[in-house]
Amino acid sequence: MAFLQIRVLSDHPEFAEELLLASGASSVSLVDAGDDPVLEPAPGATPLWSRTVAIGLFDAQADAARISDNLREYLPDGPTVELSTELVEDQDWVRVWLKDCPPMKFGERLWVCPHEKRVDEPGCATLLLDPGLAFGTGTHPSTALCLDWIARNDVDGLEVLDFGCGSGILGIAALKLGAVRCTSVDIDPQAILATRDNARQNGVQAGINALEHDAVFTPFPADVVLANILARPLIELAPLLTSSLKPGGRIVLAGLLDRQADEVRAAYAAAFDFEADVSREGWTRIAARKR
Repeated sequence: MAFLQIRVLSDHPEFAEELLLASGASSVSLVDAGDDPVLEPAPGATPLWSRTVAIGLFDAQADAARISDNLREYLPDGPTVELSTELVEDQDWVRVWLKDCPPMKFGERLWVCPHEKRVDEPGCATLLLDPGLAFGTGTHPSTALCLDWIARNDVDGLEVLDFGCGSGILGIAALKLGAVRCTSVDIDPQAILATRDNARQNGVQAGINALEHDAVFTPFPADVVLANILARPLIELAPLLTSSLKPGGRIVLAGLLDRQADEVRAAYAAAFDFEADVSREGWTRIAARKR
C-alpha cells in the first residue's frame, strides 16, 4: 500500500506534528539529522535535537499541494517541505512499536502492554494493544495523561464517549475498569477497524460501539466524555461534546500543547467547572465537570 510522505524540517517539531495530524496524516514520526526515529516518544524521552524533521504519512491520493500550502502558511519559520511517495508495509510500523514499547502502568490499577509483554497483577486490569495504523499506544504524553485520569477515577457502571478514538485505547481502558458502555467515534475508518479489533482482543467487544463521525453519529448523554484530539477541533467541537454529556458528567480534553490550554478552556467555560490542569512534556490535560 502506497502512502504520500510529507517531510517538514522545522524548529517547531511539535507544531509541525500537530499540523500534519490536523491535515489528515495517518501517522507522524519525528526524525533527527541522523534519521533516528522517535515515533511516539516514551514518557520522559523528549527529543532534544536542534533541528527535527516531522514525517507525515497520508493516503496516496491526498492533495499534496494543499497540505504543503497549509504547512507553509501556519508554520512560523518557513519550513522546507519535501514531498515523496513510497511503499510502506503496515506491519513494519507495528513491529517497531511492539519491539520498543515496554508495559506501562497507569495509576494503581491499569497496565497497557503489547501482547508479547503481558503483565498480570492482582487487582489490576490489563489492556493488550495492537495499534495498527491508528493513533494511541499510551506512550504519547497526551494519551498517557488520559489513561492516568481513567485509572485514577471511578468509572464503574458509567457510559463513556471516546471522541477521536484512534486505536480505541481510552474507551477500552474505561471498559476494563468497569464502564458499562463506550461509544467510540473517529473520522478515520482505520481507527474504527483498530478499535473494534482491540476491543475484541481484550474481551470487551460487547460493550463498545465504534462509529465513523458522520451522519451516523448523533450526540447522546454520556457520563464521561474523553476527547484526545487537537486544540482546534476541541474548540470547534465544544458545542457537540458539551451536548453529549449529562449534567454532572465529566469531560477530559487532551491533545493540546501547554500554550493552547487557555484557549481550549475558554471554549468550555460557560458550561463546566474545571479541575486543575495536568501537564506532561509540553502537553496539557483539561478535566472538568458539567454544571
